[in-house]
Amino acid sequence: MSYRDAGVDIDAGDALVDRIKPLAKRTLREGVLGGIGGFGALFEVPKRYKEPVLVSGTDGVGTKLKLAFEWGRHDTVGIDLVAMSVNDVLVQGAEPLFFLDYFACGKLDVDTAARVVGGIARGCEESGCALIGGETAEMPGMYPPGEYDLAGFCVGAVEKSGIIDGRSIVPGDVVLGLASSGVHSNGYSLVRKIVERSGDALPETLDGQPFRDRVMAPTRLYVKPVLATLQAVRVKGMAHITGGGLVENIPRCLPAATKAVLDGTAWPRPELFSWLQREGGVLESEMHRTFNCGIGFVLIVAAEDAQRATEVLQAQGESVYRIGRIEPRQGDEHQTQVA
Repeated sequence: MSYRDAGVDIDAGDALVDRIKPLAKRTLREGVLGGIGGFGALFEVPKRYKEPVLVSGTDGVGTKLKLAFEWGRHDTVGIDLVAMSVNDVLVQGAEPLFFLDYFACGKLDVDTAARVVGGIARGCEESGCALIGGETAEMPGMYPPGEYDLAGFCVGAVEKSGIIDGRSIVPGDVVLGLASSGVHSNGYSLVRKIVERSGDALPETLDGQPFRDRVMAPTRLYVKPVLATLQAVRVKGMAHITGGGLVENIPRCLPAATKAVLDGTAWPRPELFSWLQREGGVLESEMHRTFNCGIGFVLIVAAEDAQRATEVLQAQGESVYRIGRIEPRQGDEHQTQVA
């Protein structure tokens, strides 16, 4: 017997690596010393850093992949994979440097895997992050036919003196919200239940886009606009709005004696979220704990810096909203309130 008889096709894996190499080459940046193909990828921290601190993040795409399998949407889940890690690393003020991916399946379909990795490469390009390595695991019997799993890992760097940890946040500071591109990559177990419950009564379009395109819109990459803002304005704290929504993620950057009070009418709620709430009978409080509700990233700045930060972000193509303020916290009040 051969390894192929057992369900593992080494030739298919080699063919995928050949397809990946030109995609990874497009993401090369300063610091890359060795890339795809070696046992380990080599990266030198750029010499412009005087006291570099490495910041790491890892994540997946979650059950959004189940819709990707069902609807044949493999081109953008790689962008989701990159975004979930690079946006997290960005919160500390770090510049993403390099990214590695893990693709696991029962039987390797080279065309599908190449489409997925193509999305990963696009996400890395948009983030200025090098795709320098990864792993493709073909494991017969572990996954149903046509399904796969993804994991990603990112390393970034920030000057020690430039780490953003929220400790300087005080009452009177302003909370700025950046628009999301959709549900991003959290809450899809509920999304899938609502889609299933709606049956054939699904709308043709939401927010002016075909329904499936809108539901599967990839997570927005905030790296380049936010890094530009950090060069222009003192940002005190940031939050990537992932699982837990606004009310669970903003407190992660707040001092214990403060709270964020948000105005729920300060930004437009996309039709997608209104449809999910209506069709699923989801309580407003649950919407804010499960979904980003239209805000995918938050920055906290001093009141006098809010206008300048908004201008820089808008110049980078972001939709920016002044969504709230920081106030003193009394007792055991929750640290984020949506009014």
